Amino acid sequence: MLTVETRHAIDPATAKGLDTAGLRAHFHADGLFADGKIRLVYTHYDRLVLGGAVPAGGSLVLDHVKECGTPSILDRREMGILNIGESGTVSAGGTDYTVNKGDVLYLGMGSGPVTLSGAGRFYILSAPAHRSCPSRLIRIEDARRVEMGSAETANERVILQFLHPEVAESCQLVMGYTQFAPGSVWNTMPAHLHDRRMEAYLYFELDADQRVFHFMGQPEETRHLVMANEDAVISPPWSIHCGAGTGAYTFCWAMAGDNVDFTDMDMVAMGDLR
Repeated sequence: MLTVETRHAIDPATAKGLDTAGLRAHFHADGLFADGKIRLVYTHYDRLVLGGAVPAGGSLVLDHVKECGTPSILDRREMGILNIGESGTVSAGGTDYTVNKGDVLYLGMGSGPVTLSGAGRFYILSAPAHRSCPSRLIRIEDARRVEMGSAETANERVILQFLHPEVAESCQLVMGYTQFAPGSVWNTMPAHLHDRRMEAYLYFELDADQRVFHFMGQPEETRHLVMANEDAVISPPWSIHCGAGTGAYTFCWAMAGDNVDFTDMDMVAMGDLR
């Protein structure tokens, strides 16, 4: 029922020498969503855990994860859960939450085992925590909406912020997702860095025959990964993280690190990209 893959952190000099297979082995994650399974990736970038759970009408229990080093995963961690499928139920800390498509559930440190049930496709993110924040279900209408970009630059989009200081308190996990206007395909361009936080993307709502070209690497040494629907990518603090799709898509972003300041980023000038 539970599988966990570990990804070790590497420096940018090492990343420069990787071929396509090497880049994908370190930074690309696919096959996260399988019926009746919980599949997690434990990264050594700020100890973020990401993964998918698909109860497929039954129930799955997420509790002991050896890689986290505690009896239960949330003993020293917090968690954000995004449902990208039909409505489902998540139970933790003695409370049952009905999580609809597009909703995000935050579970604070000490919430105990997590039971995921029903028809949902649950995207799971977890980061270490040093204090317990209140668990909370955040509906789409409760998210903070930030409109950015324009049709002229093919990046007109709405950023929906869920785990954000102005919406829901968390220890260090920041999370939300971005939706695009028709005809817009570029995400997070112009690019930026944030050396104090890593980031992870999940690309979803992408047609099976379409792809997203995700760009990574240092600004002067860019590389790309080709992403299919429901593929995730791990972005180190030293890497840019942006992409362009051949069709419409949505992507979930999440960050862990030194702070929860969404604007703590270092912009990269277009002329500095190579």
